[in-house]
Amino acid sequence: MRVLAVDPGLTRCGLGVVESTGAPAAAGRRVRMVAVGVVRTPAADPVPQRLLAVAEGLEAWLDEHAPDVVAVERVFAQANVRSVMGTAQAAGLVLVAAARRGLPVAMHTPSEVKAAVTGSGRADKEQVTAMVTRILGLDAPPKPADAADALALALCHLWRGAGTTRLEAAAHAALVTGRRNGYAEAVAAARRPVGRPR
Repeated sequence: MRVLAVDPGLTRCGLGVVESTGAPAAAGRRVRMVAVGVVRTPAADPVPQRLLAVAEGLEAWLDEHAPDVVAVERVFAQANVRSVMGTAQAAGLVLVAAARRGLPVAMHTPSEVKAAVTGSGRADKEQVTAMVTRILGLDAPPKPADAADALALALCHLWRGAGTTRLEAAAHAALVTGRRNGYAEAVAAARRPVGRPR
């Protein structure tokens, strides 16, 4: 399974692609980083142009890496309303881009991501980055922090949302291809345990 994870933001939008192989259980999964990066926009530019730049960057990543699912960090309220607005706008772009391709989307809170990667929902950014570097066997910590956060989000989804993703992916595939009778069949197949005979 290949996950494109997005840490949404208007100034810096973190992007990470992680691929897993092996057993569906978290302990049996082998993971590797496929790509990591950031789409940046100048704060001085008009918001419409900045949103366009983020959208174009997202489209390019979706085209290049062909993920099975898109994971997005859930926007939560902060004291800085302006920052929240930019984050929410960027997250909306991700949802639209994924929906346009018929890809399932999962949303995880920052505390869920931290808990999945470090074992603590209150871990700081340095702890998250250190664990991401270790889990993925990277030579150096990914920078900036938005990029590391995107990789952590991808790992969180692979370990916590994979079962739901199989179901959603099968349902989306049936709907996108327009098979009326295929929907129920695809959902039943997705719910079937891996390795169980048909």
